Amino acid sequence: MDMKALARKHLERRLAPLREVDLTRPQRGWLRAMREATGMNTRQLARRMGRAQSVIVDAEKSEERDSITLASLRQAAEAMNCVLVYAIVPKEPIDDLLRARTSQVAELQFERANHTMTLENQTLSRADQRAGSAKLNRAMSGVSA
Repeated sequence: MDMKALARKHLERRLAPLREVDLTRPQRGWLRAMREATGMNTRQLARRMGRAQSVIVDAEKSEERDSITLASLRQAAEAMNCVLVYAIVPKEPIDDLLRARTSQVAELQFERANHTMTLENQTLSRADQRAGSAKLNRAMSGVSA
């Protein structure tokens, strides 16, 4: 197994359990949800962070708009004795994503070659096109290593 495949396998092992967890952001944001869950008001969190209360209010609004920075979230999390968890989790296994993308690229190349052949009056029959497509799909089914 090459190093890239090994790295993918290791990453997949770490990410797979996260696909099972519902990490949908609360409607008003994680920052506000955790602040309220821990019984803190914006003034108390601001004091812990050494900031003005308006900074906390702005941060909560920024999170709702998807414009908050990771640094701001991390600072607020630390002030609430929490950890910011950040990850990009694929919706399906990485090898499946890679296989699908490889298949798309190969199909596109097959279509371009077929188009060029048509322009040169060397059109493939429908049967040859299906056979080529089937062969391509069989070849792609082994792309996981």
